[in-house]
Amino acid sequence: MRLETSRTILRGFEEKDLEDLYEYCSQEGVGELAGWKHHSNLLASKEVLHRNIENSNIFAIENKENRKVIGHIEVNSDSENGRDDTKELGFVLNRNYQNQGIMTEVIRQILDYLFSNEIEYVYACCFQNNKSSKRLIEKCGFTFEQEGSFYSESLNKTFKSFEYVYSKNDWQLQKKHC
Repeated sequence: MRLETSRTILRGFEEKDLEDLYEYCSQEGVGELAGWKHHSNLLASKEVLHRNIENSNIFAIENKENRKVIGHIEVNSDSENGRDDTKELGFVLNRNYQNQGIMTEVIRQILDYLFSNEIEYVYACCFQNNKSSKRLIEKCGFTFEQEGSFYSESLNKTFKSFEYVYSKNDWQLQKKHC
């Protein structure tokens, strides 16, 4: 799959993305707010890059202006109930590109794609201390569903989380009013 927004291209990862992946994955605090330890060396990023290349559910976010990969978004299967009509989003963005509306564009494009292709519900979760992701998820139109928790193996820590959902019906109603 390849999708575009006005400023980005969403595509599979490629070998040439190693330095860009390392740049944002090594930023202290970026990974930790998503549940994984920031990368301390290029080898860690190389291992992740190879897993990302093989995983068709993870999309590199390439900045059209400079052709640099500035983050990624995952479209995962339903981890709670295993429903085929439900997906879960996970995302991370290079700190130098945050607060510019880029991830809002990306999420809206992904939602449009998913809701046009047999998906009825999309979930997005964030740690309760991740105020930026909370604002982003709400800005994109997700509805708060419940509080939860997430255990991060790599950080050996349990985080309290907020769980949000977006339904296809809500998406279609929102699009009619825009």
